[in-house]
Amino acid sequence: MGYSWNWGVLFDSTGIGNETYLNWVLSGIGWLFLIGSIAWIIAMVLGTALGIMRTLPSKPMQMIASSYVALFRNVPLLVQLFIWYYVVPNFFPEGLKQWWFFGLAPNTSAMLSASVGLGLFTAARICEQVRTGIQSLPKGQSNAAYALGFTTAQVYRQVLLPQSFRVILPPLSSELTNCFKNASVASLVGVSELISQTKTIAEYTQNNLEIYTYATLIYLVINLALIMFMSFLERKYRVPGLMAEGK
Repeated sequence: MGYSWNWGVLFDSTGIGNETYLNWVLSGIGWLFLIGSIAWIIAMVLGTALGIMRTLPSKPMQMIASSYVALFRNVPLLVQLFIWYYVVPNFFPEGLKQWWFFGLAPNTSAMLSASVGLGLFTAARICEQVRTGIQSLPKGQSNAAYALGFTTAQVYRQVLLPQSFRVILPPLSSELTNCFKNASVASLVGVSELISQTKTIAEYTQNNLEIYTYATLIYLVINLALIMFMSFLERKYRVPGLMAEGK
């Protein structure tokens, strides 16, 4: 039996009002960006703090950050998402638990769990990037800052971090795209993001090849746009002598 091609499937009606399957895809893209953006903010804030901790002279601080990285980098992301979605909410205080299970829409609670899980997972990777960036800077810079009377907080805020982030922009580009690609795993905890919507449309229409081709192209466009944005930042904030010179 021959395959019935339908490259205009996205404009077919879903049978619900005036909705087309394109509306479902756009909704999935919206959830994808929401999860990826929240997770990236969590990852950058926590990952930066952990990266700083790993370079402080305090052994307890180094141990805490190292333990975090060892735990979150070596447990599969999917397992972590399941823990945040199925396990952690059961330990909430009673009032928060009732709100979480009955006050929030299922898609919203799943989105929050996925965002937190993905953010914490990515933070462990960003921690290592920040640590590497700080340690790549000449020791004389921090020593000179201390000699001028800077506090440790001032040394990091005004000397080390501004330079280290410019140094680690290339690897951060990979982490950013990975963060948005990994957001697709959220479909397994019930979020109606792009992959979830794609699977649903494929089941309804049986136009699997067309639907998954469109999903592939969407991910390709999103990630190429993110890479282009990060490449622009790399060129703009390049530190001569500390990063490979571009053409």
